[in-house]
Amino acid sequence: MIYPVGLKQFLRKMKHAPPRELKSFGKQSSIVRPYKIYGASHIEIGEHTTILTNAVLNAITGYENEVFAPSIRIGNSIYIGHYVCIAGVGEITIGHGCVLSDHVYITDVAHGIDPEAGLILKQKLICKGTVSIGENSFIGYRACILPGVTLGKHCVVGANSVVTHSFSEYTMVAGAPAVIIKTYSHEKHAWIPTKPE
Repeated sequence: MIYPVGLKQFLRKMKHAPPRELKSFGKQSSIVRPYKIYGASHIEIGEHTTILTNAVLNAITGYENEVFAPSIRIGNSIYIGHYVCIAGVGEITIGHGCVLSDHVYITDVAHGIDPEAGLILKQKLICKGTVSIGENSFIGYRACILPGVTLGKHCVVGANSVVTHSFSEYTMVAGAPAVIIKTYSHEKHAWIPTKPE
C-alpha cells in the first residue's frame, strides 16, 4: 500500500512514540511498536536509546496485596533487541552504551514456589536483589540475567547463558550457570581465555 508523504511520516512517528506516562524519556530515543509497558511512571529511558519490537518492560508496583516501589533505569546510547523482557519489583539499572540482543530476560524478582502454600500464582513475589549491568556491556541472544547480579563495565555474556551471580568488569561469561571464559587484557589488547580449573 502506498501512503501520502504526510500520512507516512505520521504513521512512523506513531510507531516510535513512547508512552506518555514514562518517568523520563530522553531525546532521540525510540520504542518501536508493538510493546508492553507496565508501571511506566517507574521507568526511565535515557537519550539515543533504541528499543525494538515486542519489548516487555514491567515495573511491578503490586501483586497479591503487596505494594512495591520498583525502578527500571535504562541509560543513554543503548540498543535493546526484539522480545526483550525486563521485570522487577526493586531496582534494575542498565548502564550507558549497553547492547541487549533479542529475547534477553532480566529480572530482580522470583515467584513463591512453596508446594504447601497453594497456587503458585497466589504466592508472593520475592525481591532477591538489585540488578546492575555495567556500561558498554554486551548481553547475547536469549541470555538470562537473574536477581542480585551485578556486571561490571565492558562485560560480555554469551548466547543462551544464565547469569546467576555477579562478575567484575572486562570479563566474558557463558554457560548455564555462566562462568568466566575470558578476561580482557589491556596490556595485550585482547580477550584472553581463562585456564580451566
